[in-house]
Amino acid sequence: MRHSRHIPGAAAAIALATTTLATPAFAESAADNYAALGDSYASGVGTREYFDDSGDCLRSPKSYAQLWADSHDVANFAFVACSGAVTDDVNSGQLDQLNADTTLVTISIGGNDIGFADVIQSCLLGTDSSCDSAVDEASAKARDELPGKLDTTYANIRQAAPNAEVVVIGYPRLNELGDCGIPGFTDAKRQRLNEGADELAGVISDRAAAAGFTYADTRDAFAGHGVCSSDEWINGPSNPIVESFHPDADGHAQAYLPTLNAITG
Repeated sequence: MRHSRHIPGAAAAIALATTTLATPAFAESAADNYAALGDSYASGVGTREYFDDSGDCLRSPKSYAQLWADSHDVANFAFVACSGAVTDDVNSGQLDQLNADTTLVTISIGGNDIGFADVIQSCLLGTDSSCDSAVDEASAKARDELPGKLDTTYANIRQAAPNAEVVVIGYPRLNELGDCGIPGFTDAKRQRLNEGADELAGVISDRAAAAGFTYADTRDAFAGHGVCSSDEWINGPSNPIVESFHPDADGHAQAYLPTLNAITG
C-alpha cells in the first residue's frame, strides 16, 4: 500500500461511475487521432509519476489515456486532461485540441462540478451525520445542476469533433466495507460515499446516452480494490494530499485500461 492510513485528513476530487459496457463501437484502426479530456481521474493523479511539462495538471505516463495511446496505433495523441478541471475548463481550455480528424475522445468529468473533494473531507473529518449531509448536497447538485453542464460539454465535443467516437469514462466506487485502518472512516461513511457515487453515475450515464456517446462503467473493474481493501487500487489518505482518493497505477493499468479496451478493441 502506498498511503499512510493514519493521516488525519485529506481532500481529493472523486466521483463515480458508469453503466453496462456496450459492444465495441469501432475498430482499433479507426482510433488513430486520440484526444484525452477531463479532470484528475483522466490525467492520472494518484499514480505518483507525472510528465515534467504538465505542471499543475499532473498528467501521468501511467494514466489510462497514456497507456491506451502507447498500446494502440495512434498517429496523434492530444493529452489535455487536467487535475482540478470542471466542465467549464473543458469547454474553455481543452476542446481546441479537437477537429474533424479526431477519431477517439475520452473524457472523465463531473466530480469537481459537484464538489466531491469537499465531500471527502467532510466524511473523513466529520461525523456520520455530517458525511451523510455532505453527500446529500453533492447528489442534489448532480441531479439539479450537472445535467445541463454535461449536455453543454458533450454538445461542444460533438461540434468540435464531428467524426469522433466519444467514450465517457465513469468514476469508480471509492471504498470497501469492513476492517479499515483509517481512524473515524466508518462503514456508514464509506457506504454513503459509494451510494453517492452510484447516484452520480446515473446522471453521467444518462447524459452520455442522450448525447449518443458510449459510457464505460468502471465500478465492476475496481470492485474489491477500493480504499480499505487488502489490495487497494485507489489511494486512501496520502502524502501529498493530492494523491488521496484517486486510482493508483494498478487502478489505471488493471481497471481503467481493460474497461476502455473492451469498448475500443
